[in-house]
Amino acid sequence: MEDRQPDQAIPEEMIISSQTAEQWNRRRTELGRWAEREKIRLFPKKVGLLDGVEVDIELLEALKLLNAAGIVTEFSCAGVSPLDEPEEHSLYAYVILLENESAKKFIDYATQRMGRRLLVTYEPAHHRYDLSSFMLGQNRSFCFLLEACAREFKPKRSSR
Repeated sequence: MEDRQPDQAIPEEMIISSQTAEQWNRRRTELGRWAEREKIRLFPKKVGLLDGVEVDIELLEALKLLNAAGIVTEFSCAGVSPLDEPEEHSLYAYVILLENESAKKFIDYATQRMGRRLLVTYEPAHHRYDLSSFMLGQNRSFCFLLEACAREFKPKRSSR
């Protein structure tokens, strides 16, 4: 058995998408502005059921399509607007995919299709990927793009 010190543990997260330093700086600036902005509730959060679990309605179809493609989803949040539901708002829309071959192929496809709008991190300890919107204030478009990717995704079967 390997003798590891706590500080030598598997890293919590690894970013595997490719945003530039300039994009990260812009994101930090936008985050600062968002934190200062007044947040007033306009609409209640909308949810639907997926296998008996409540999920944000904006992601429901994408999650169904991903599951049908053999990709197991774990958690998700559309967090579509801090002005829709500031108390339950996620700053970034995200979906967590459990690691498997279909998930890896989908991530390759979605990264190619969505480009730098998609932030992909990998959690080695949990064998899962976190796909989230990189840009603040674009959660709805992230949900629409993710659904389009899931709809268009055709995993190639490996030949035996």
